Amino acid sequence: MKIEQKIILSNAINVVFIVLIGLLAFQNLSLMLTKLRFVEISDDLNASFLEMRLSEKNYFLYHDKNSLFEIKEMIDAAEKSIDQAREDISHAVSEENLSRLRMHLKEYAGAVDKVSNAAQGDSNAELMLRAQGKRLRDYSKTMTQIERKGVNNMISSSKSMLIILFITVLVTAVLVSHFISQKILRSLRDVKKLTESISQGNFNKIVGAIPNDELGSLITAVNSMSEELSRREEELIQAKKLASIGVLTAGVAHELTNPLNNISMITQNFIELYDNFNKENALGLLNNIQGETERIEKIVKNLLDFSKPKEVNLTESDINRPVKKALRLMQNTLDVSNVELTVNLAKDVPHVFIDDNQIQQVLVNLLTNAVQAMPVGGRLYVETEADMTRGTVEITVVDNGNGIPREYLPHIFDPFFSTKGAEGTGLGLSVSYGIIKNHNGHIRVESKVGEGTTFTIELPIYKQ
Repeated sequence: MKIEQKIILSNAINVVFIVLIGLLAFQNLSLMLTKLRFVEISDDLNASFLEMRLSEKNYFLYHDKNSLFEIKEMIDAAEKSIDQAREDISHAVSEENLSRLRMHLKEYAGAVDKVSNAAQGDSNAELMLRAQGKRLRDYSKTMTQIERKGVNNMISSSKSMLIILFITVLVTAVLVSHFISQKILRSLRDVKKLTESISQGNFNKIVGAIPNDELGSLITAVNSMSEELSRREEELIQAKKLASIGVLTAGVAHELTNPLNNISMITQNFIELYDNFNKENALGLLNNIQGETERIEKIVKNLLDFSKPKEVNLTESDINRPVKKALRLMQNTLDVSNVELTVNLAKDVPHVFIDDNQIQQVLVNLLTNAVQAMPVGGRLYVETEADMTRGTVEITVVDNGNGIPREYLPHIFDPFFSTKGAEGTGLGLSVSYGIIKNHNGHIRVESKVGEGTTFTIELPIYKQ
């Protein structure tokens, strides 16, 4: 069932309950109004019956026939009132009780007639008149008291029933709303968990029974998206692998071609001019061959370092320690290159979990690049600080050298990409990038041509 249909159904159930409450309340209110009208009529009748009894007593005291006529007139008026309110009375006290009331009224009227026609002082007729009057008065009074009590009981029961029905409607609405909201929230939590997993590169799927509603359609769509992203990621990874192999092959070929060509040219010259070379010239050519061979060896070594990084030996460490070591190693180079160094190392910086030697290697590479970017000297700034909001320790290396063109920035961590021409192998920053990634850190660069370059290394704070 769709969520919209569930909401409509729950609202319909609540409306039905409310309508039932309204109908019951209306019915009880109508019955109470009817009984109240009877009580009003009964009070009037009781007042009339009381006056009849007073006239009856006047007759017995003074033997005045006019009192009997007054009683007859009051009986006729009472009968007319009963006829006019017959429907209300019968609905309130039932037709049977109304018939009994009429019967008692007739019997009393008959007793009045009998006394009127009997000789003065007839004790039997007078006793019957008193008995019938008392019976009529008692019956009317008792019936009125019963109806008053019934009205009070009905008001109490209606109040209790309305409270119970109100609580029932309230509980039903809360339970239905809770059930629907929990079902919606459960599905939304699954979708949120899946999207967070996708954002982290884990293309899972929501398993289990999928509801046949709007959220079910959403879950199905998200599952399809996750499956499609997983397939696209595999294709992208494969394409990147092929592209990397192409770049790597082209880079290796380019880097090795130059020294091999030089070795080949020197060897050909040595063969062709061997007879004309003296010992000094021959040694010079051999030294050139040795230099090109060492150059090839360096390229191969850097390539091996890139393709197969050294094993990481992680220990709890103060980040300032490898920074100081790297600066000591580079101090002579900085002095010779006329570079002015400014160092700002934060005190009491939180510890990190690193391989000191590898972090030192990264820093030496960044410092070397900075010096090479300032061929006539310049200013170099090195800083460490902690970012507690992000839970990281940062190392910043800033120079005011030549800078890197904007179009080169996305590629400077690619293998064999270099802005130094024949002087660079294009593997230093790639190796550095891999080392920082192995430490669960990040390295980023900002640069402007003619203003300088800033490298920032972020490493997570160590938590035991």
